Amino acid sequence: MAALNAVGMPAIMSFKMIWKATDEKIIYDDPQKQFRVEGYLATAQLEAYVKVPSIGFSWKSDPLSESSAEFAVIGDEVNGRYYNPMK
Repeated sequence: MAALNAVGMPAIMSFKMIWKATDEKIIYDDPQKQFRVEGYLATAQLEAYVKVPSIGFSWKSDPLSESSAEFAVIGDEVNGRYYNPMK
């Protein structure tokens, strides 16, 4: 945690993310935890870049073309007070 009066130093982060939904519907519902996700399985790719000039640090991920996710979902999530059990 940073000190209350700490001086902020600029940093840059940019990323490109591509999600593509499939037609495979997914519903995960846990009434005990008051949590539900409803959506479609998807593929996802990400490319990121970070630069912190004040300390001379920069980092770049592998290119978007070499990126893939093991699991992604495009959809809606509800939890806590917004959760209503499915009928």
